[in-house]
Amino acid sequence: MGVEQIIWRRNEKGAFDGTHSSVDSSSLVQNNSRKRMFPQSDGVFHDTKVDVSMPKQTSLCVLMLHYTENGLFPQAQTTWEQLLYSSFVPSVEFISRLFDAYAKHGKFDEVVNILRYVDMRKFSILPNVYSLAISCFGREGQLELMEDMAKEMASRGVHVSSKTANAFVLYYSIFGSLKDMEHAYGRLKRSRFMIEREVIRAMASAYTRDRQFYELGEFLRDVGLGRKDVGNLLWNLLLLSYAANFKMKSLQKEFLQMVESGFRPDITTFNIRALAFSRMALFWDLHLSIQHMEHERVIPDLVTFGCVVDAYLDRGLGRNLDFVLNKMNLDDSPMLLTDPFVYEALGKGDFQMSSEAFLEFKTQQRKWTYRALIQKYLKKHYRRDQIFWNY
Repeated sequence: MGVEQIIWRRNEKGAFDGTHSSVDSSSLVQNNSRKRMFPQSDGVFHDTKVDVSMPKQTSLCVLMLHYTENGLFPQAQTTWEQLLYSSFVPSVEFISRLFDAYAKHGKFDEVVNILRYVDMRKFSILPNVYSLAISCFGREGQLELMEDMAKEMASRGVHVSSKTANAFVLYYSIFGSLKDMEHAYGRLKRSRFMIEREVIRAMASAYTRDRQFYELGEFLRDVGLGRKDVGNLLWNLLLLSYAANFKMKSLQKEFLQMVESGFRPDITTFNIRALAFSRMALFWDLHLSIQHMEHERVIPDLVTFGCVVDAYLDRGLGRNLDFVLNKMNLDDSPMLLTDPFVYEALGKGDFQMSSEAFLEFKTQQRKWTYRALIQKYLKKHYRRDQIFWNY
């Protein structure tokens, strides 16, 4: 019998207001083939396999998730006590969902209580539960509780996994100071764990928020620009650190070093350079970059077109736009392929922002192309300086 049927029968009896659940009941309670003693009607204890009580435990797990997710904590506590009385063995998935439900309502003490229960029963999932608690506290910005869990793990000799060590750096990048983040990164290095792609991006965002581009470059070199498993991410971030400060010679030098190191530039690489060239009115470099894109068979996106349009219009050279645009495919459908971390450092150009607004305009049933967007934007650009007199 499925979990939905169990809950529905209870509803018909009016015991509580349950709902249909799509939870996979087999993943909430760990299977255990041990025998237990249950008293029968004759007063004698008989051996009974534990899976006889599994449907009841599973339905209680589903109920507890329902109560905690909806903030019904007295009912959740009663259900939890029933589960404790049945001596159930929770699964990692059940604990994870329970932690998330309590954390959503700020009930972090309940997370600790559940951890204590798992510890007291000496379940084998204790290391996983510690990791879940750390991630739970970290996602909610509870850095002190996260640190407390880490110290407790170390004191009890519980091994810290690479995933947990990376989670520390990730959450310090989001909620902590740069100093705390760098301290967490130092611990990760001393543990000889490799920093993951998501954590690299989070640390780069933290440096970018504080406009600490030199420190960003030093961090990227420390990670190792030769790492192939993260693709062009490290090189693109390094180029961005120079482009954000408009250090054009260093930008060009590192771009050449990237190519010589065997990395193939992608659309984000080219657009980082194009944005810098556009802002600095380096038209010849912008032309060469677009030609290089064509040679590498990298298709320009909305950001690329925006770099060209903004560069010419901002300097009053709109009549020369065709010189560049005629070499690009204006009849392609607009695409946005640039990694969003570029906007954190360099922002978006006026053409890109206007085009995104046009593309989101759902009531106009037409197929947008770069040509149509540019024509629309040019009308807007040339009319914005006109003065209309009302008499």
